[in-house]
Amino acid sequence: MSKLTIPAGYKMPLTNNELQRAIELIHADFQHNLTVRLNLHRVSAPLFVDGATGLNDDLNGVERPVSFDIPDVGTEGQVVHSLAKWKRLALKRYEFKQGAGLYTDMNAIRRDEELDNLHSVYVDQWDWEKHISPQDRTVRYLKDTVRDIVGCICDTATALRNAYPVLTFRPNRDVYFITTQELEDRYPHLTPSERERAVCEKHNTVFLMQIGKTLASGIKHDGRAPDYDDWELNGDILMWNPVLRSQFEVSSMGIRVDAAALDRQLTAAGCDHRRALPFHQMLLSGELPQSMGGGIGQSRLCMLLLGTCHIGEVQASLWDRETVEGCEKAGITLL
Repeated sequence: MSKLTIPAGYKMPLTNNELQRAIELIHADFQHNLTVRLNLHRVSAPLFVDGATGLNDDLNGVERPVSFDIPDVGTEGQVVHSLAKWKRLALKRYEFKQGAGLYTDMNAIRRDEELDNLHSVYVDQWDWEKHISPQDRTVRYLKDTVRDIVGCICDTATALRNAYPVLTFRPNRDVYFITTQELEDRYPHLTPSERERAVCEKHNTVFLMQIGKTLASGIKHDGRAPDYDDWELNGDILMWNPVLRSQFEVSSMGIRVDAAALDRQLTAAGCDHRRALPFHQMLLSGELPQSMGGGIGQSRLCMLLLGTCHIGEVQASLWDRETVEGCEKAGITLL
């Protein structure tokens, strides 16, 4: 059962028709900004992958992919959770040079997602991956890239306000960087989600670093698969959402594991069995390029910039009866 929150007095400032045109503007403008700032080129990407290759994103290791048999191929297809691993292999196959990268429109189904204002079983994001040098595997390079992405968001927000003056959201370009351990030390008595809310309310635009590792308290701030991000060199871009009065994750990203980090994290996560998978064998043998990448939620970004309170206002999905009836009662149109 989903959890629906409708802020008191909420009303979408655009008509349904204006909303669709505004979504189109966000997509076109943000994609352009991202390709220019990060030197990316668009590629075609799969909706499903061979389940035996280890290419699908395992998320937290418990979510079930949507699977189906393909008789003429003789294998099982899995609808992607994300393209975190596929993109790195694509860098090699498409022969991207150092300093250049790819982006694609990623469409996924996450059947086990817990639904609320921000989460849908349908996931749409800009997945991107960039070929970097071993010398770029640094916190400084990570932070510079985060600032570039935040700059893209801010530029698109400006273009949107120019086209629709009734929209007022202004994201903060100044990024506040903090690690999950530093955040736990600052707010030891709060839950991880409450800590994020506290730091975002104070600093507006935050990059929360080092997600996936176990903290001093013995818990993890959040789960992160062991075989794509380096847990020392990753993070989430969070922004303060003035409509929902909460933190709002726009992007999950990071510098990817090299052979040493993969070896270390597979053991720490109890996932040594993955070493036998083709993708992981290529990584451990050094056959894949060093890279960094992430996903930037398309519907998430539209929600934030347009000031909607529910993701169903900017994407078409399926919802439970309570959500549908609650939105109808509040005058909210679900696509």
